[in-house]
Amino acid sequence: MSVLSLLRPDRFTLALVATAIAATILPATGVGAPVLKVVIAGSIALLFFLQGARLSREAIIQGAVHWRLHLMVFAATFLLFPVLGLLTKTYLQSYLAPGIALGVLYLCLLPSTIQSSITFTSIAGGNVAAAVCSASASNVIGVFLTPLLMGFLTQTQGGVSLNAIGEVVMQLLVPFLIGHLMRPWIGRWVESQRALTSIVDRGAILLVVYYAFGEAAIADLWHQLAPSDLIVLVVLNCVLLALVLIITTGASRLLGFSKQDEIALVFCGSKKSLGSGVPIASILFPASMIGAVILPLMLFHQIQLLVCAVLARSYAERR
Repeated sequence: MSVLSLLRPDRFTLALVATAIAATILPATGVGAPVLKVVIAGSIALLFFLQGARLSREAIIQGAVHWRLHLMVFAATFLLFPVLGLLTKTYLQSYLAPGIALGVLYLCLLPSTIQSSITFTSIAGGNVAAAVCSASASNVIGVFLTPLLMGFLTQTQGGVSLNAIGEVVMQLLVPFLIGHLMRPWIGRWVESQRALTSIVDRGAILLVVYYAFGEAAIADLWHQLAPSDLIVLVVLNCVLLALVLIITTGASRLLGFSKQDEIALVFCGSKKSLGSGVPIASILFPASMIGAVILPLMLFHQIQLLVCAVLARSYAERR
């Protein structure tokens, strides 16, 4: 695989960009806006219902024995990243456009991805069972922990309310648990309908992105952003990812992890979930803020895919 092919954006990234542009030019207004909000709420509930139905209990049990590895992934996701995000917001917010610093902090509080963490761990020859367990647990815990951390760290600035946290639980966690409880009856069918579930997953995210960037256009976000703001944000995302990759790699070797466990830690501990982050943001933040808040996450999503694709290939070649 050539370097050029690795750097080429995937179709979903192109769809995200196209959706953001379309929303900026033609945002949802008038009667269409509340209808779109109802559709988004339903699509997000369906997304997490299907995620719950796909989650294999056997894979969780198989990977759960690696408690030291899971503890390190948890520490990287919900301790290391939040510390870096808080430092960024505290010391660099004067260099960032309004709302972007909050978006960087929000990015750092999100759970790990599931699909890409497992995929890159598999490509690199790592402990796939442990990656499934860590990434899945991170997503479930993140539904609770991300809103709580966001509320705690922004409480002095009118941060996330308890009502918003309750909404996250009702719209995300409850459908997820119902889907998982129904797995014995519908799990096999859901797993066989990968095209359909992919449309639901990506469609829900695109709907939220359309709504968020439409509201951002109405709130005149793009006139507040200079090209230098985007450059600073890209560089900042690259630095955040590099720091976490270096720290997780060093920690795994210092603690004597096997190479397979190191790979799982590096890929699960360095990811941030667009699939969870966009729906949670749509519930936690006012509509006028969502575009600015998820912009750092959208950029980080593409950067982490590019960097981790190269890193996974490097691990595989050394193996």
